[in-house]
Amino acid sequence: MFGYVCVNQQELKVKDAESYRGYYCGLCQELHKRYGRVGQMLLNYDMTFLVLLLTGLYEPKEEQHLGRCVAHPAQKHSQIRNEITGYAADMTVLLAYQKALDDWRDEKSRPKRVLAMTLYPHYKELRQKYPRQARMLESCIRRLSAAELEGSSDLDYVAGLTGKFLGELFVWKEDVWQEELRALGFYLGKFIYLMDAWEDMEKDQKKGNYNIFLDLKNDHPDTFGEEAEAVLVDMMTQCSRIFERLPVIYRADILRNILYSGVWCKYRAIEEQRKKKK
Repeated sequence: MFGYVCVNQQELKVKDAESYRGYYCGLCQELHKRYGRVGQMLLNYDMTFLVLLLTGLYEPKEEQHLGRCVAHPAQKHSQIRNEITGYAADMTVLLAYQKALDDWRDEKSRPKRVLAMTLYPHYKELRQKYPRQARMLESCIRRLSAAELEGSSDLDYVAGLTGKFLGELFVWKEDVWQEELRALGFYLGKFIYLMDAWEDMEKDQKKGNYNIFLDLKNDHPDTFGEEAEAVLVDMMTQCSRIFERLPVIYRADILRNILYSGVWCKYRAIEEQRKKKK
C-alpha cells in the first residue's frame, strides 16, 4: 500500500530532481541508522513526500553531504537530512509493522510474519514515543480489517480509515497547522488505499479477495472506469486545495510536481498495462 506518492521525473527540473533524490537518500540513511538494513528495506516514496511536506512547512535546519550506499556503491550522492527525516523514519517503521501484521493475518504470509516479529521491539518503543499516532493507527487498522472481513461496500468509510491514520501521522506537531496537515493526510490516505485497490482489482477478483471497487464494477459495468477515476481525481483535488492553503515556499515545486502529476504516474502505468492485456 506504499509507493504511489512519487515524483514525475520527466517533468522535474534537474536541480529539483537532485534535491528530491537527496531527501530520498537521506531517509534511506536515517532508516539504516535507526533500524539497520531491515529499516532500509522499508524505504518508500510516500514517506519521502512527508519529509518534503513538513520540511517545506517548518523549514528546519538541514544537513547535506555526499555519500555512497549499498544500492549505489560506485558513485556518491547527495543526502539531505533534518529532524523531520527522523520522524518520517519512525513513522515508516510504525506503519510497516502494522501492515506486515495485517498481511500475516489476512494472507498467512510467512515473510510478513517474520518481518512483523523483527520490527516488534522497535514498534513497542515507537508506541510509547508516539502514543497519539500509534493509537489512531491501531484503531483504524482494526476497524479496516473488520470492514473488509464483512465485505463493506461503503467506499468513503473503508478508504477513510486509511485516511484517518495517515492524517494523524502527518501531524508532526500539534500546532496551528495540525488540522490542515491532518486533512491533507486524510485525503492522501484515501487516495493511496483506493489506488492500491485499483491496482489489485483483477488479482483480487480472480482470488475471491475483498476489493472495494468490485461492487462498483458490478453495479455500474458501463461507467465503472470513469466513476473510479473521478473518485481518485476528487481525492487529489482535495489534497491540492489544502496544500495551496499552507505557507509552503521551500521545495514547493517538487511538492506540486508530486501532487499534480507524480501521483498519476502509477495510475497511467496500470492503465497501459491493462490495455496491452486486452
